[in-house]
Amino acid sequence: MRKIQQSWPTLKRLLAYGSPYRKPLILAIIMLWVAAAAEVCGPILVSYFIDHVVAKGELPLGIVTLLATGFLLLQLLAASLHYFQALLFNRAAVGVVQNLRIDVMDAALRQPLSEFDIQPVGQLISRVTNDTEVIRDLYVTVVSTVLRSVALIGAMLVAMYSLDWRMATIAICIFPAVFLVMAIYQRYSTPIVRRVRSYLADINDGFNEIINGMGVIQQFRQQSRFGKRMSNASWSHYNARMQTLRLEGFLLRPLLSLFSTMVLCGLLMLFGFSAVGSIGVGVLYAFINYLGRLNEPLVELMSQQSILQQALVAGERIFELMDRVQQQYGGDDRPLTSGCIDVDDVSFAYRADKKVLQNISLTVPSRGFVALVGHTGSGKSTLANLLMGYYPLSQGQIRLDGRPLASLSHWVLRQGVAMVQQDPVVLAESVYANVTLGRQIEEQGVWRALETVQLAELVRNFPEGIHTRLGEQGNNLSVGQKQLLAMARVLVQAPQILILDEATANIDSGTEQAIQRALQAIRQRTTLVVIAHRLSTIVDADTILVLHRGQAVEKGSHTQLLAQQGRYYQMFQLQQVGDELAAGQTENPMLIQEPAN
Repeated sequence: MRKIQQSWPTLKRLLAYGSPYRKPLILAIIMLWVAAAAEVCGPILVSYFIDHVVAKGELPLGIVTLLATGFLLLQLLAASLHYFQALLFNRAAVGVVQNLRIDVMDAALRQPLSEFDIQPVGQLISRVTNDTEVIRDLYVTVVSTVLRSVALIGAMLVAMYSLDWRMATIAICIFPAVFLVMAIYQRYSTPIVRRVRSYLADINDGFNEIINGMGVIQQFRQQSRFGKRMSNASWSHYNARMQTLRLEGFLLRPLLSLFSTMVLCGLLMLFGFSAVGSIGVGVLYAFINYLGRLNEPLVELMSQQSILQQALVAGERIFELMDRVQQQYGGDDRPLTSGCIDVDDVSFAYRADKKVLQNISLTVPSRGFVALVGHTGSGKSTLANLLMGYYPLSQGQIRLDGRPLASLSHWVLRQGVAMVQQDPVVLAESVYANVTLGRQIEEQGVWRALETVQLAELVRNFPEGIHTRLGEQGNNLSVGQKQLLAMARVLVQAPQILILDEATANIDSGTEQAIQRALQAIRQRTTLVVIAHRLSTIVDADTILVLHRGQAVEKGSHTQLLAQQGRYYQMFQLQQVGDELAAGQTENPMLIQEPAN
């Protein structure tokens, strides 16, 4: 009972998705009941034929023809109605899965970014694809089968009690035993089915990781290790699936066949010990026929237990994702106008036991240019993510245009603040679609942005120009070209605040200089926040904030920081020496000699 009570909210919520298809489902149910009545009437006609025609030793042609025609028409009617109700149920099921997938995907898109830091991508894919497909089976097979079985069982019970109440009473003794088996099956199958769904999600996650990292796996010859890992996951799924099959094989059909045999023995005993003529041979035939037909819906009802359990577990996984806390935004819809930034005593931690940023304060005036520098892991990208509103602050406050960042709406943040990352995402769409990203921007504006980032000539040489479709993850572009494309996305509709997270790391010096000139131009209307390892690119910054282990250790202009001869000075000197060594080796390749044998 507790299992049913726990599963009922999930089942109720899944069935609620069928409410938009109420009319076709009601029509399908009516068809099921009419079809069940037609199926049940067939044995009644045969019973009448045996007891009232064959028993008298006469075969009137008219009555025989009428009974045969009626029997055939009933079977044709039942078959036709089953066909049309199956179409209605499948149409509703496809619609339900479509709506459910849209809701699941929408919920996944609205998850806080912190969830994606710990949630494997394959798990999300499994919930959107595999789990929703299992729920389709809930409507196509479980709901339709249960309704059909209930209709058929109900019609047969009415027919049996109308023929002989004593034999009908013996026949219904099978139901308590069946319900007991169903309860036992549900108790033991639910945890196994949960493991099956979990192992399937692990398989999807593993395949996603292997495909994305195929280059690294082959480079370091890890095919065997990853193959063994996927083999273990597959065997775990196989073993769990075999457990469900063994459970079904033991509890479902064999036990039901045993119960049916016992009921049949009871019917034969009642017929044998009854007074001659009190129970006709035709009635006995009808009951034997009904018992055989009763087996079919009971077996179907019990076999649907497995699919129902899988659907409930899939529903639990889907609704667990949909019910998670979504990314929170404020309600302030006023657009950003100045682009000024105030960071007041901000601290942040991805995990409660380790702070990534500690007591960071920074003020960037409207149209200002601030640079964030520091060694890897110092917290530069984390601060940029906080400015984007991706994570809630642990302590302190960030204000944009003098308004708390947490109070700004999603539209205001995404319209007013943009970021170009070191490893940009490129969609398997056209160049135009990758630059506009759904925004209503004319082609001329896209071409101007491509000219600015030095990509226009490359795009003109594409077979279809700006409408050429790029490969998966932009695999027909170099890493630097991807960064330029991401830069064009921003420049085509400049925001109030632009964050560059190592956005020129993979670009040659000539193109970088062109982009620097473009950034100088848009500084007239945009506040710049630049994260850079190459310090030569941020010497013109109004303010340079030096981060070390999550703390702001220095702040000032390029000239001021060099005069202090602190951490920034050391970083700059090291890069100068490195650049000189690289330049010297380029001018004189003989400096790179083979080691002596």
